[in-house]
Amino acid sequence: MKPRIPYTKPSITELEVRYATDAAANGWGEHCYDYIVRFEEAFKTHLGVGYAIATSSCTGALHMGMAALDIGPGDEVIMADTNWIASAAPIVHLGAKPVFVDILPDSWCLDPALVEQAITPRTKAILAVHIYGNLCAMRALLAIGERHGIPVIEDAAEAIGSVYHGRRAGSMGRFGAFSFHGTKTLTTGEGGMFVTNDADLYERVLTLSNHGRARGQTKQFWPDVVGFKYKMSNIQAAIGCAQLERIDELVNRKREILASYKARLERLPGVTMNPEPTGTINGAWMPTVVFDHSLGITREMLEAAFAAENIDARVFFHPLSGLPMFTPRPSGEYAFTVPERAINLPSYHDMSQTDQDQVITVIETQLV
Repeated sequence: MKPRIPYTKPSITELEVRYATDAAANGWGEHCYDYIVRFEEAFKTHLGVGYAIATSSCTGALHMGMAALDIGPGDEVIMADTNWIASAAPIVHLGAKPVFVDILPDSWCLDPALVEQAITPRTKAILAVHIYGNLCAMRALLAIGERHGIPVIEDAAEAIGSVYHGRRAGSMGRFGAFSFHGTKTLTTGEGGMFVTNDADLYERVLTLSNHGRARGQTKQFWPDVVGFKYKMSNIQAAIGCAQLERIDELVNRKREILASYKARLERLPGVTMNPEPTGTINGAWMPTVVFDHSLGITREMLEAAFAAENIDARVFFHPLSGLPMFTPRPSGEYAFTVPERAINLPSYHDMSQTDQDQVITVIETQLV
């Protein structure tokens, strides 16, 4: 059998090992937050925001941020139907309702026109998820939010390295959330980051992130509210510090791999991939191929073809409204039809041209 080609894996060098080793050996007692603070400071500088809080996951960052916005029972949060459930889960945990709308056919992100149509007196936020590194139409979404007095939240879990008209993904909304899961371009194994330019919101989330203990509280072990435990460990943050020092290298390599795929695959009839509209930069986290209906190529055909070559391709996200815990929506929407004819392609830092050629050959074979 041919050697396995994984869909992704992290790039870990001696720098990450050295920092993690130092955190494990010395990051205790009065030094137990050293790498966490360093990571937060470096990340907010990289992103160009005022405040950052390292978290155990992007889901945790979203949960605390939404809680700080007082999203709760009876409220609604509008989001794209095409997403991983991690984006919707905090809404449900807070007792609110995710309102799913269809995606744009080119970016696979939230359709602003449908967002505006979905707004009701109960709408408390708009959740813009930059899927696979593709960017939401932020100008339109921010304008809608301003017009209706509704905050726009950015889920940039998959979009580090993506830039929208000079502003980095995650830095434009009321707050942003990032993931550093082991599959991501920048990884800490598990982990995330809450970011914002809103000083008051930052203070609220900072309090919530420490079991509800405000940093100005002088009494020991005295919480002011019931908070959360979504902290990142010092050792994870040490790895993050090293990864962030290499962020340009990591993102550029992702972009090289996507560009290589696009150069070969978008020449084929009926094949489209991650877009990069004028004025934007796609961070290229997950190269994705979508096939035109007329080709008759299905997700199941693609899965079988890649499996036969020992290649770990990944399916496109299923529509959340198609899952049993949510109310079904019309099955003819893009959120339902795109996943039926799409596949995520392998992409990792040390991926060889030979590996890419094998992936491309599988796709070419489907088109014969």
